[in-house]
Amino acid sequence: MADHPGLTAASLRKLLAANGVDVVGDLRIALISGGRSNLTFDVRDDEHHWVARRPPMGGLTPSAHDMEREWAVTSALTGTDVPVAPTVAIDRAGEVIGAPCTVVDFVDGLVIRSTDDLDVWTDDQVAANFTALVQTLANLHAVDYYAVGLGDFGRPEGFAGRQVKLWARQWGLVKTRDLPDVDTLVAKLSDRVPSQARAAIVHGDFRVDNTIIARDDPAKVDAVVDWEMAALGDPLTDAALMCVYRQPVFAKVLGFEAAWTSDRYPSADDMAQAYATATGMDLGDWDFYLGLANLKLGVIAEGITHRALAGGSSGAEGAEKAAEATATFIASGLDAVS
Repeated sequence: MADHPGLTAASLRKLLAANGVDVVGDLRIALISGGRSNLTFDVRDDEHHWVARRPPMGGLTPSAHDMEREWAVTSALTGTDVPVAPTVAIDRAGEVIGAPCTVVDFVDGLVIRSTDDLDVWTDDQVAANFTALVQTLANLHAVDYYAVGLGDFGRPEGFAGRQVKLWARQWGLVKTRDLPDVDTLVAKLSDRVPSQARAAIVHGDFRVDNTIIARDDPAKVDAVVDWEMAALGDPLTDAALMCVYRQPVFAKVLGFEAAWTSDRYPSADDMAQAYATATGMDLGDWDFYLGLANLKLGVIAEGITHRALAGGSSGAEGAEKAAEATATFIASGLDAVS
């Protein structure tokens, strides 16, 4: 429970005080996870229990790890049908912590990351959990973003086309070798961007391990977490990404056998159908969305290795091997759009 180079007790105490929070006794900080996404810390004093998040220590790309984005969305969603952790404090510019940082209340529950974690549930409970997750995503996409104060959060028009360009640019920043198929996939996606799309709040990274599930009820989602890639955009990008995460190669990205790739959850096709049923939405040019999701995951996998090579993995096991998944995701994307 010692200080971490990315978050010290002294700086965090100052941040909490600046946000009107009284710290009782000593602050105790422990790293929960790091290296793949934002660094996440368990923080306690003698009365309170919080979670603090900040970007990784190095190898960052310009649009990733956006703490202000997380704060804006979770603050706005409080009180809606989308469960989020109550917000506590933010260091927007990193003037106190040394990097942008948010603090939220700790939500006690289950985080199902690995296939071993999934063993706590029966098959019927896994099915109930899946239904709850899809309904939670549907609830998110049904939120009136103007009504919750997010009307100026972004430009939903043309979102899918900008995503193609964004992940093409990100590839140029994080690639550790040349993969010509990436350019081929980008070109094919650019040629078939949907001309029309719905607009909604999108999470950008939705799957079971980015939620907290009630300990006594797999069918109850107590909080959706990891909002760093949230935006106003095309909700089908969220749905497709949820399905593409089902590929077994995703284990290389996380460094362990991911719960979301388990065959105890429905297939990607069944997930897509469940989402369409829950939302009443047509899936449109679904092959485009699958191709875009594969491009995104391929670039993210490459970026994890890029960051590890730059010394920013925080010791996360296997981060230097995540890029081994990139070619598989890109190939899957090409299969979808070809």
